[in-house]
Amino acid sequence: MAVSRSHALSIALLSFFVWTVVSSDPDPLQDFCIGDLNVVPGINGFPCRNASAVTVDDFIYSGIVNSSNTTNINRSGAIFGTVLRFPGLNTLGLSIARLDFLPEGIIPPHTHPRASEMVYVEEGTIYAAIVTADNRLFARVMNRGEVMVIPRGLIHWQMNVGRTNAKIIATLNSQLPGIQFIARSMFGSRPEVPDEVLEKTFFLGERSINQVRSNFD
Repeated sequence: MAVSRSHALSIALLSFFVWTVVSSDPDPLQDFCIGDLNVVPGINGFPCRNASAVTVDDFIYSGIVNSSNTTNINRSGAIFGTVLRFPGLNTLGLSIARLDFLPEGIIPPHTHPRASEMVYVEEGTIYAAIVTADNRLFARVMNRGEVMVIPRGLIHWQMNVGRTNAKIIATLNSQLPGIQFIARSMFGSRPEVPDEVLEKTFFLGERSINQVRSNFD
């Protein structure tokens, strides 16, 4: 059955309200606290801007209206709406992201160290997976209208297995969830991870290591 845009919006809003209650970030102490991004954040986020200067536009984010850039080796792209781009999220323990995929595109294995995540397939057919700390793989193909929950800190990925472009809307229960890609962290870090560590970890020779590294230059 086709899923309307209003249905998609309802799911996204439900995610926001549920995770406001059980957010991983500290609870807010006021109705709202639009972040002042010109000041260094503290443990509970950014200092609040003067409430008298707040307008309705501070509660609206238009950054995910357009598609993200998919002209890269992964044939995918992401636009994140964290507090750094959407100051209205400050102290609310929430963020949002739009993921776009060309056919065969992938968001490679990664983790969010400070947040759990819900991904909603708005368009296309996605192979989504989670790997737990005891190395169990939970994976299957998701279709339009389906939602997957990804526990905080677990390795996960999404890949477009359909013949058309795909789109995911993700919500996370932190205003700054963080993201760490496994391959980029090991092969693209600066300074470089020593060859000996990569050889013993991934059973690769020097030539293969350099070839993988070249993708992250």
